[in-house]
Amino acid sequence: MTSHDVVRRVRGLFKTRKVGHGGTLDPLATGVLPVAIGDGTKILQFLLAENKSYLATFKLGVTTDTLDAEGEVVLERPVPQLSLAEVEGAFSVFRGEIEQLPPMFSALKKDGVPLYKLARQGKTVPREMRKVTISRLELLDFKPESITIEVDCSKGTYIRSLVNDIGEQLGCGAHLTALRRLKSGEFSISECQTLEQLQQLQDPNSALYSLDQALRNYAAVQLNPVAADALGFGIPPELGQVESGKQIAAGELVRLQIADKLAAIARYVPLRSKEKRGDFELIKVFVGH
Repeated sequence: MTSHDVVRRVRGLFKTRKVGHGGTLDPLATGVLPVAIGDGTKILQFLLAENKSYLATFKLGVTTDTLDAEGEVVLERPVPQLSLAEVEGAFSVFRGEIEQLPPMFSALKKDGVPLYKLARQGKTVPREMRKVTISRLELLDFKPESITIEVDCSKGTYIRSLVNDIGEQLGCGAHLTALRRLKSGEFSISECQTLEQLQQLQDPNSALYSLDQALRNYAAVQLNPVAADALGFGIPPELGQVESGKQIAAGELVRLQIADKLAAIARYVPLRSKEKRGDFELIKVFVGH
């Protein structure tokens, strides 16, 4: 099942076409897929930008064209007798900010054509390296020809590419055999609903988060009545017109709230006040006159 297949099923359950998802999962993968319905689609840009966590298993010694178990084998190499120290040493290369080559079998586009369509035609085109961040890469299980890891990473990271690169670092190649997304931003697998569970609910809407709950990882900032009224006309607030339970850092995205309800997403830019444009840059406004 693809991410679009999930969207299509949810459209049927909620009887609306206004449905989108917050981050594509490969057909091989399972796990967390945020789905936005109705007005929820207005915050997809924020859900797509979130970090992710994965549980991944890969097989050593075999490289495929798709970099996973669904592809054709392109190279087989003997797997050396690897020590735990050698595996950990290979992992250390990929922690932190790294450059990664996106796979040909991906939804990225070249001149408007998805790369996977070109790959199915047997074509390979140049791709630019992309900077991604691997904040955690932990070994969970190590067998002679199979390794299981947990990964915390930035948006846009291809676990298939990471696995392929680890295999090359170990000198024998590798391909992904199982992938499960454990977290997408603040959404964890423990709070997910399966499609089957949604179908069994008398009211599927009871499973939905509000927009404010869905963006709970952004600090909440309460507007005073003057700022709340001005926001309705698209005027951003000044720092003295808001209350927050925590210190806000310059450049941080926050939830602007009116009476504890989401009113806007904004970036704290204190230097804007010198230009008499308030201390916040409005990114997305949900209220207006």
